[in-house]
Amino acid sequence: MTSDYATARENMVENQLRPSEVDDPRVIEAFREVPREIFLPARLRSVAYQDEDIDLGGDRYLIEPLVLARLMQASRPSPEDVALVVGCHTGYSAAMLSKLVATVFLLVPDGDAVAPIESRFDEFGFDNIVVQVGRAADGLVKQAPFNLIVLSGSVVEVPETLLGQLDEGGRLAAVVEAGRAGKVTVFTRVGGVLGKRELYDARTPPIPELVPRAAFEF
Repeated sequence: MTSDYATARENMVENQLRPSEVDDPRVIEAFREVPREIFLPARLRSVAYQDEDIDLGGDRYLIEPLVLARLMQASRPSPEDVALVVGCHTGYSAAMLSKLVATVFLLVPDGDAVAPIESRFDEFGFDNIVVQVGRAADGLVKQAPFNLIVLSGSVVEVPETLLGQLDEGGRLAAVVEAGRAGKVTVFTRVGGVLGKRELYDARTPPIPELVPRAAFEF
């Protein structure tokens, strides 16, 4: 079974990522190294490497490999970066990013999720990830500023509180939705001013905690 997963992981790299302009050697190597199946319940591990988001129930998903790869490549992670991951309910996005930066803070909304995620990190040697509980829209003010913030899911609009936690030269990568379209978008702080680049078409489920509340109609 281990060899089957390894083969599926290599096929994911060669058939999903490389043909879609994911060519950063460090990103490719991270996808080869990190076992995606360990971040899924046993019932879903057989579909760990399919090229679509995996429904975990409760409006939570494991993000599609290609979308995550594009977010990571577009955000230009550096070995010296301190990063924040928001919207990752399994730990997979944080584990991937931990291969590319110095330290990753993973923000989760539910304290009950901390122990299982930390146990998985400990078991498989992801020792540069810190799991914290908090609201997605609030980020981690006490740990800010960050060199890199990755939103593991889509948003209609990136909260100003998260953009405000970028250091000078810092990047925030997210899939920003506009109607039925979505774009891998990177915000960069340069000289205290935020720039924005839209790089790839992308569709992925929203981060539940960042879905706008419906306005009341009278």
